[in-house]
Amino acid sequence: MQEVSEFRMPKSVLYGRNSLEKLGEQSKKLGKRAFIVTDTIMEKLGYIEKCIQQLNKKGITVSTYNKVDAEPTNVHVLEALSLCKEEKCDFIIGIGGGSCIDAAKAVAVLYTNGGEVEDYVQKDIEIENNPLPLIAIPTTSGTGSEVTSVAVITNKKTDVKMMMKHPSFIPKVAIIDPVLTSSLPPEITAATGIDALCHAIEAYISKFSQPLTDVLALSAIESIMKYLRIAYEDGRNMEAREAMMIASLQAGIAFSNASVTLVHGMSRPVGALFHVPHGISNAILLPTVLEFTKTSAVKRLAKIGRSLNKDLYSNSDEEVANYTLGEIKKLCFDLRIPNLKKYGIDEIEFENAISKMALDAIESGSPANNPRVPSYDEIKELYRECFNYKYKEFIKTSNF
Repeated sequence: MQEVSEFRMPKSVLYGRNSLEKLGEQSKKLGKRAFIVTDTIMEKLGYIEKCIQQLNKKGITVSTYNKVDAEPTNVHVLEALSLCKEEKCDFIIGIGGGSCIDAAKAVAVLYTNGGEVEDYVQKDIEIENNPLPLIAIPTTSGTGSEVTSVAVITNKKTDVKMMMKHPSFIPKVAIIDPVLTSSLPPEITAATGIDALCHAIEAYISKFSQPLTDVLALSAIESIMKYLRIAYEDGRNMEAREAMMIASLQAGIAFSNASVTLVHGMSRPVGALFHVPHGISNAILLPTVLEFTKTSAVKRLAKIGRSLNKDLYSNSDEEVANYTLGEIKKLCFDLRIPNLKKYGIDEIEFENAISKMALDAIESGSPANNPRVPSYDEIKELYRECFNYKYKEFIKTSNF
């Protein structure tokens, strides 16, 4: 019998082309002094100026922090927090990729509760005061941070990615405007798209999956497998961009409720120590981790395969699970996802870091959610396999 599960979603999601134009209207409900957390790329694209214009029309004053990098750190958070307090802002807008939105979440909770990012990493944390209201505006189709209760911030001193999680971290408003993704370069489209795929697959096979997350995860997987290549090859294809935005949102809600598993658990240390973008490290790990997991997730992987190909209902679960893995590997190959060696990581440095990465992965808690829970030594070996992974060899084994 299905155990009682709790399912959380954002309070309000505005979706559609040019939905950014609703920012001023939504902001007026939250406060009078906005604090934007973003990066310099968003400024160069003109998105921040558009936001400021929308806000000023509603009589809202604006302050901006634009120094977030590809991997947000506790230093970014504290810098932004200091400015936010100095300007006496009463709500926050995070616009950009998941890094900007995660940093905005951290600022929102520290503003009202004090302390350091590290204080909010342990499980079952208690948040005494509600964070500042947050509007999240994603400009990539991948992280799903605009609808999740999670923020990942890197500790600059320890090179450890710290995961903050609490229901109050879910933004009050998410504005999903696919037009904002049309300028994404192919490599970012690929990395963020595979990140969304990881969210969906991990949510679906997680020990904490539930019927509501299953529906969202499967729908997201189907859309990503259909539209990610199209968005990668033609960034101006709005049908593909729209589908990817919806899939990212679905996957975000799914994993926020069901949790991620081994891919993300192993990915965070790679990103923290070798500064590999989150989506890329997930993409590099995904095929190898699914191969490891397959024996304990055959039925689930087969359900994914049958959702992708309706002609496979008469095939065995084992055959269809292999088909699923083959399709994922083909996608990664078509998107030119490198292995860790081709990404430019020194093999000796990587080997020397494997023990720490394996320990950090286990301590994150995510591997324990995997259908097949790896040992410390198995994680180390999986890292080694990913370093020289060759997609072509595995693609040739597909019988479909």
